[in-house]
Amino acid sequence: MAESNGNKIPVIDMKYFPGQSEKLIKACEERGCFRIVNFEGIMEESLMLEMKTVVRSLLELPMEVKMRNRDVIAGSGYMAPSDINPLYEALGLYDMASPQAVDAFCSNLDATPHQRTVILKYAKAVNELMMDISHKIGQGLGLNGLFIEDWSCQFRINKYNFTPETVNSPGVQLHTDSSFLTILQDDEIIGGLEVMNKSGKFEAIDPCPGTLLVNLGDIAAVWSNGRFLNVKHRVMCKETGIRVSIASFLLGPKEAIVEAPLELVDLEHPRLFAPFTYQDYRNFRIGNGLHTGEALDCLRIHQS
Repeated sequence: MAESNGNKIPVIDMKYFPGQSEKLIKACEERGCFRIVNFEGIMEESLMLEMKTVVRSLLELPMEVKMRNRDVIAGSGYMAPSDINPLYEALGLYDMASPQAVDAFCSNLDATPHQRTVILKYAKAVNELMMDISHKIGQGLGLNGLFIEDWSCQFRINKYNFTPETVNSPGVQLHTDSSFLTILQDDEIIGGLEVMNKSGKFEAIDPCPGTLLVNLGDIAAVWSNGRFLNVKHRVMCKETGIRVSIASFLLGPKEAIVEAPLELVDLEHPRLFAPFTYQDYRNFRIGNGLHTGEALDCLRIHQS
């Protein structure tokens, strides 16, 4: 498969490892995002389509039902349209690797047995895919074993209500993800996602059905000791319609501290960030309205 959509977002073929390892690490360092293809052994395209149907129906529920989707951690539950993001609303599920958490999410939204089954299958599949990608990243850096055994996962199902009057308006503000990585199942028809490259220019990421987009977030920048790019991105209203996407986040350790592994720290590459817990970082970032990675500057170790 060629580079996607003419905007040179790297395409990583999941069937060809370790042959794709160098390309994967380069994408993490230079772009902070990439598409993956040939992941069918973990996530079937039929399941992706089923999940999108379920997601659309959940987002059409009455407001009083969606409001039952409450935060488990800050920002993890239902988000109604706001002054900052008036075209956007979302439902969220924290700890998607837990069948009990998935079951509670479904019960709060009065999900049907079929919807519940699809959500459980999707949560399991996307969690396994996040583990697989992270394992390949670790191998690409020469690390032994997984580093994410007890990391939290979350997904967020997003709806953008684009009207003729809102064309050229932001669908969601510019931000980085606070997570290690995000797997995005984008809308198959309506685009609008834009990523910022290292020169500060925005590049449109057009829909590409049958693929998944991976973004790296703030935790990846810290964990890699500054090697990986926490990509800034936004959604713009480019056309009229309802845009729906599913974002699945590998957040960070539930209790352990976030820091670069010793293998990535030496005299030539001193530790760049003070260690912290993911929860403290998320609270600091949200509490101070630091949405584009600025919170990391407060954690930088100033070298003498």
